[in-house]
Amino acid sequence: MDDGSKPRDLAAAQKPLQRQIPNPKGQIPIKQSNSNDTKMGDVSKPRDFEDRTFHFAESVRSFVKQLPRTLSNIEDVRQLVRASGSVAANWIEADEALSKKDFLMRVKICRKEAKESRLFLRLLDAGVAKNNVASRDTLATEARELTLIFSSIISKSS
Repeated sequence: MDDGSKPRDLAAAQKPLQRQIPNPKGQIPIKQSNSNDTKMGDVSKPRDFEDRTFHFAESVRSFVKQLPRTLSNIEDVRQLVRASGSVAANWIEADEALSKKDFLMRVKICRKEAKESRLFLRLLDAGVAKNNVASRDTLATEARELTLIFSSIISKSS
C-alpha cells in the first residue's frame, strides 16, 4: 500500500454482511432544487434519516426560542424539546439495534415521540407573528411525515 495505511483484515472482509444498508455518507448528494418542497428551509432534502431526525430536533429548538414565554408555552416547550430529541436519539438506537425485536421497539418509540411532538407543536401558542405560525406548521408537517415513515418501517418489518 503506497499511502501508508494498514492492509485490511482478509477474514473480516470475507464475512457476509448482516444488513445490506448503504452508507448514506458515501452517497452522492442530491442536486439542489429550486422548488418549494424542501424540508424545514434546507436547500436539499436530507437523505440520511439520522440527519433528518437530528435536523427536526434542531429546528424545534430554534423555533421555541422565538415563542412568547407564557405559562402554558413553558410547559409545552419542555415536553416538545424532550419529544423531538427523543425521536432522533431513538432512531440512533434503532439503527444500532442488536436484534429485529429491539429495532422494532425503538422504531415504535420513535413513532410515539414524533406523534407527541406534533401534539405539542399544535398546542403551542405561537403568538401574533405569522412567521412563527408558519414555522410551527412546517414542523408539525415534518413530525407527521416522520410518523408516517416510522409506521411504514414498522409495517414492513413486522
